[in-house]
Amino acid sequence: MSERRPHRFPRFSSPDEERVHLKQRMAAAFRLFDKFGFDEGVAGHLTGRDPEHPDLFWVNPFGLSFGLIRASDLVLVDREGNVVEGDWPVNRAAFAIHSQVHAARPDVNAAAHTHSIHGRAFSTLRRPLAPLTQDACAFYEDHALFDDYTGVVLDVEEGKRIAHALGSHKAVILRNHGLLTVGRTVDEAAWWFITMERSCQVQLAAEAAGTPVAIDHDVAELTRSQVGTPQAGWLNFQPLYDKIVAEQPDLLD
Repeated sequence: MSERRPHRFPRFSSPDEERVHLKQRMAAAFRLFDKFGFDEGVAGHLTGRDPEHPDLFWVNPFGLSFGLIRASDLVLVDREGNVVEGDWPVNRAAFAIHSQVHAARPDVNAAAHTHSIHGRAFSTLRRPLAPLTQDACAFYEDHALFDDYTGVVLDVEEGKRIAHALGSHKAVILRNHGLLTVGRTVDEAAWWFITMERSCQVQLAAEAAGTPVAIDHDVAELTRSQVGTPQAGWLNFQPLYDKIVAEQPDLLD
């Protein structure tokens, strides 16, 4: 059994080393999204900004199951949507949305969007998440609502509107569509997606059972400062990463 050590934020000696790390984290996130049932046919994407070429980003191959993605399967795309590296095509919606998010937010190195069940259900309510639980407070006054739906996002102008709605927040609810989360790391963006999906599930369940009591504004703000930081997002992903790699080590290939 390998030695287990406390998690520490990684430091890299070269862009190549950082790129390997990025792609392995992305592959792990896809395997987790598959395990949690976030996939829906060919819909959904996670992107990671290349550490050496910030105008390029890595994305999942269009049509390949989340549950089969390995680090070596990821596709590198330029700002025009051209495949720079990789053998698979790119989801046009992934490019339309993510290219504009990455362009608008230099601080964002990863973005996640899938058609998860509870995120889609919640997106039809046309309102933000309420601070009903400690976990939901990570998004308190730090997520937005894109209050529009015009069909599958294939136009970069629509992607620009989504990026504008996201603003400086960590997440945006896309009305009648689902959730989109971002982060400084793949780990952070993936964790925000996982916990936001679960927070949607909790709120839907609570409201179906009765009238839930929300956390007061001051306490919700305090809690966000404790559980909603980039560092907290990164750290919460680490146990999931360790477990999925132990279960499915081929994702690292």
